[in-house]
Amino acid sequence: MKKLFRLQYNAPVTLTFALISLAALLLNKVTDGWTNTYLFSVWHSNLTDILTYPRFFLHVLGHTDYSHYIANMMMILVLGPSLEERYGSKKILIAIVITAFISGLVHWIFFPGTMLLGASGVVFMMIVMASLAGMKNGYIPITLILVLVLYLGSEIVDAFTLKDNISQLTHIIGGAVGAFMGLKR
Repeated sequence: MKKLFRLQYNAPVTLTFALISLAALLLNKVTDGWTNTYLFSVWHSNLTDILTYPRFFLHVLGHTDYSHYIANMMMILVLGPSLEERYGSKKILIAIVITAFISGLVHWIFFPGTMLLGASGVVFMMIVMASLAGMKNGYIPITLILVLVLYLGSEIVDAFTLKDNISQLTHIIGGAVGAFMGLKR
């Protein structure tokens, strides 16, 4: 008798994050951009606006379009399952929440004239955590050093030389949270 393949929800935080982000993208399309503006992006809104506070966290779920969503989710879906296996789902969820909050708050304080949305900070948090996963017995993997030098170096250079719609600071914050959470076993 042949064995049937069964599906396994192997990385609950990663898969749930990807599905909720997809729902947010579809909801944004249905509402003609309203949900991205008022739920899934962070901007310098008034502190008396009750939606200001959830936006500090929810902005990582919003994406401008399908290609923006795919670019982030491909990396999250590649890195997330191994990170959940290595560190546990709870720790990855905490790392996502911390990344979202810090990047949302920093953006709200220092960039009052722009909106921030997308999961790129989460992606970079996962990249750094994945690089730290190879650390054993006090030895620092050379791959970690290369990732940090190449990644942080390019983000710092881009922050000063490019005028694009990409928040390099969010990437740096995500990387810092990934380093902190990866080192805190």
